[in-house]
Amino acid sequence: MYVPPVTRLTAAVAGASGYAGGELLRLLLGHPSIDLGALAAGSSAGRRVTDLHPQLVPLADRTFVSTDIDALAQADVVFLALPHGESGPIAAALPPGRLVVDLGADHRLADPEAWSRYYGGAHSGTWTYGMPELGDQRAELAGAKRIANPGCYPTGVILGLAPLLAAGLVEPDDVVVVAASGTSGAGRKPSDTLLATSVMGQLSPYKVGGVHQHTPEIEQALTGAAGEQVTVSFTPVLAPMPRGILATSTARLVDGATTEVLHEALHSAYAAERFVTVLPPGSWPQTGATAGANTVHLQVAADQHAGRAIVVSAIDNLVKGAAGQALQNANIALGLDEAAGLTAIGVAP
Repeated sequence: MYVPPVTRLTAAVAGASGYAGGELLRLLLGHPSIDLGALAAGSSAGRRVTDLHPQLVPLADRTFVSTDIDALAQADVVFLALPHGESGPIAAALPPGRLVVDLGADHRLADPEAWSRYYGGAHSGTWTYGMPELGDQRAELAGAKRIANPGCYPTGVILGLAPLLAAGLVEPDDVVVVAASGTSGAGRKPSDTLLATSVMGQLSPYKVGGVHQHTPEIEQALTGAAGEQVTVSFTPVLAPMPRGILATSTARLVDGATTEVLHEALHSAYAAERFVTVLPPGSWPQTGATAGANTVHLQVAADQHAGRAIVVSAIDNLVKGAAGQALQNANIALGLDEAAGLTAIGVAP
């Protein structure tokens, strides 16, 4: 019996030398339908891939190339794993029919003023927001050519709170988030604050006081879920671990909202989702359980004493918080199995 050949797609990665870029290469190496095209890395052009990503042994014979638009445009999908402010010009130069997934922040925000206030510079425009489990985003993602991948902190926070706000179980005007992230969330660029002697043995808050750049992204998505303006106080914390995010999000309860009601709201929202797990009552998310997995672990409780809902979420910031979600979005846009090349099973200890 004749079996038609399997069509192979190619993916190019700009920013392939970074942590998120390297994680994306790891995932793409296991993808059943996508091969690696150009691996662009700017200042690392000419270096071997394994000089910076020694775990990627299958790429030992590959070297990073310069960020050349023509080389990127030859691929079926282009991933931009670049610092904020750098994706916009490259994306604008790529053919409009090419699928582009931006792992950076350049195309997430709808409000140019919010971009200017939190990031600075000119706003590059707004693309389809790539959080498949949020509302009806899958319909928007199917066939999309420009996708803005969510930030790492927003992913766990938004997925934890959106169903509660949509169901009217919590108030929108007093949302407080404290979230701890591993050091890879700051990227590969050297910094005194990321030295082992500065990080090990302590937790340290940073960008305190409503100035963290993910604040408007969180508010934007949660406002969409609630149908009215949501205000968020967000405090990030640097944790002495290489990867992972544990976020604790709280909001004022409406009357009658019990732990059971809150849990059922999350369960109903995500019961059919492959990459969001609402843990059984009494079990709480741990970052180690999501390491290496494209998954979010959620748990919720009603603090009746304080009158607040407590949602705890855990993700791997490099996978579901970056590269994994980007690949999930590309799969949807390309009409492939959404889970191709991905796993919801973590690596522990």
